[in-house]
Amino acid sequence: MIQPMFRNVAVIGTGIIGRGWVRVFAGAGCRTRLYDRDQTQLDKAKTWLEASYKADVSDGLISPDEAGSCRARISVHSQIEDALDEAEYVQESGPEVLEIKREIFTRLDTLARPSAILASSASSLDMNEIVADLPGISRCLLAHPFNPPHIIPVVEVMPTKRTNPEVTTRTLAFLRSTGQKPVLVNFYLTGYLINRLQAAVVREAIHLVTRGAASVEDVDAVVSDGLGLRWALLGNFGVNNTNADGGVREYYSRYKDTYRSILEDLDPAPPAFDPETIELIGRGVDAMSGKTTVAEVCRWRDRLVRKIRDLKTGDPHP
Repeated sequence: MIQPMFRNVAVIGTGIIGRGWVRVFAGAGCRTRLYDRDQTQLDKAKTWLEASYKADVSDGLISPDEAGSCRARISVHSQIEDALDEAEYVQESGPEVLEIKREIFTRLDTLARPSAILASSASSLDMNEIVADLPGISRCLLAHPFNPPHIIPVVEVMPTKRTNPEVTTRTLAFLRSTGQKPVLVNFYLTGYLINRLQAAVVREAIHLVTRGAASVEDVDAVVSDGLGLRWALLGNFGVNNTNADGGVREYYSRYKDTYRSILEDLDPAPPAFDPETIELIGRGVDAMSGKTTVAEVCRWRDRLVRKIRDLKTGDPHP
């Protein structure tokens, strides 16, 4: 059993990201209290959690006893005050709308115990703007997960300009204690780290399809059966370091002209996310997926990612 640094956690907002956080915290042994002002969303989260645990038991990923223990640590609350009671760490996962997040954090700063850390799952907003006028800004920061949080462990932790450094240190330590992989982002930039890297690949992938260079299926194959196989083990720089006997310095020195020519050829104009382009990609994905549902793909993805993580844990990077 993982031993979490904090025992009492509140998850505020129970959409796709929030419910994934519930599994992270409950699975790590935290008493996890849920709140969402939208009762329909809260009901959906409860249904999803039950189905998620059932699927994991069926797939042999966790035992029935483990699933039962996780469920026992989760409680659902209709009042935010009850969810925040005794919480040492609060993970906000409300809608990605600045005004809504400001409203939520105003309530959190007023109602949560003074020592509680207040973290946001925001995926593009500037945390400095979300909590700009709060008296408790020193205890606020960003903790942006990758979807789904309980399957993919990386979390971008980004303090505000006025976050207490000790709060950042404690947040990093807590997330590690829950089995996550926090990375520190030193200051705000649009898209943070993950989405900036992802957007760069998305942009070029769309260009390759819209220019007729390759089909949707073949562009995806280059990633899933090429780049992605290495990226599951090593990041960009780690992979580059293995591409020459002398390491990354030799690799970059040897192929700098090649990279320059490719970089110069990349279209600097972003792809048009117009209906025609979206439909073009959609038809390609439909043809690639056949009758397989998104839910079936997600379950397959989650199962295999877990196996890859287990392999990496059992045979760690030297």
